[in-house]
Amino acid sequence: MVYVVTGAAGFIGSRLVAALNREGIREILAVDNLEQADKFRNLAACEIEDYVDKREFLTRLSAGSFDGAIDTVLHQGACTNTLESDGRYMMENNYAYSRALLDWCQDEEVPMIYASSASVYGAGRDSGEIRANENPLNVYAYSKFLFDQYVRRRLTQRTSQIAGLRYFNVYGPNEAHKKRTAMNSIALRAFEQYRTEGHVRLFAGCDGYADGEQCRDFIHVDDAVAVNLWLLEKREVSGIFNCGTGRAQSFNELAAAVINTVDGTGYAIAELVQRDLIRYIPFPAELAGKYQSFTQADLAQLREVGYGGDFMTVERGVAAYVRELMRTS
Repeated sequence: MVYVVTGAAGFIGSRLVAALNREGIREILAVDNLEQADKFRNLAACEIEDYVDKREFLTRLSAGSFDGAIDTVLHQGACTNTLESDGRYMMENNYAYSRALLDWCQDEEVPMIYASSASVYGAGRDSGEIRANENPLNVYAYSKFLFDQYVRRRLTQRTSQIAGLRYFNVYGPNEAHKKRTAMNSIALRAFEQYRTEGHVRLFAGCDGYADGEQCRDFIHVDDAVAVNLWLLEKREVSGIFNCGTGRAQSFNELAAAVINTVDGTGYAIAELVQRDLIRYIPFPAELAGKYQSFTQADLAQLREVGYGGDFMTVERGVAAYVRELMRTS
């Protein structure tokens, strides 16, 4: 029996494969699209049983090649470019593919844990996992939202575990390939800006927030992976759950964590601004009405089903990430 990880060469997927390896699991079928070939580096240190292209996987799945051979599907694969304008491409990748995979899992009674997104909440401040809070602002968010609706319809008559994780702003190792689509985390961008330019650029105030005080729920990738592993053990748990820290922190706080870790200092935000180490740029007009100025995961449902793990603060998690970047870059 193999564990299937889709998006296995990607950011969260590759960290999940590595974590499975640490648990002694090497019977892993890695599914991905390596048209962007440099992603292979994320899997180079991992142990897998086989690799299959994402298109071939669905074809072979439909043909019955994997019937009775799969233990669990950990579905992390998706088009994550929130600026993608080809709605047909987005819906084929994120909605139709996911739906076909879920249908097979339910027919074969195979547990499926999948990646959703906090983008489904749009500009709203309430993030309880209910329909009233969901208002996607772009086609990426809509593709995730629509699949969640399909999941909700299937949950009441499920044959096996179905668990979706609405990831908030994930950062950490193995995301370098995302720079091509500018979908890498603010933490990585801030680190590279500071190393090359000597300062970090943040957006000036918008939506009633002061300069750099827009807030996001920033979660380290390994904390997100830990929730996946917990669900893997708790096969009786199904539903759609937020996956964040439950703590909104400002872009200023994140930039300060990056700069102070690189320099070994402990400057407050005001002093970093005074020293011209944080600079503010005008808010882009093209993002007006499409930008989440505040996100914070409501963890009530995740805690209610028994998840008790801690989540790193920006100060701790970003510092750990920056130290790793300094060792490897």
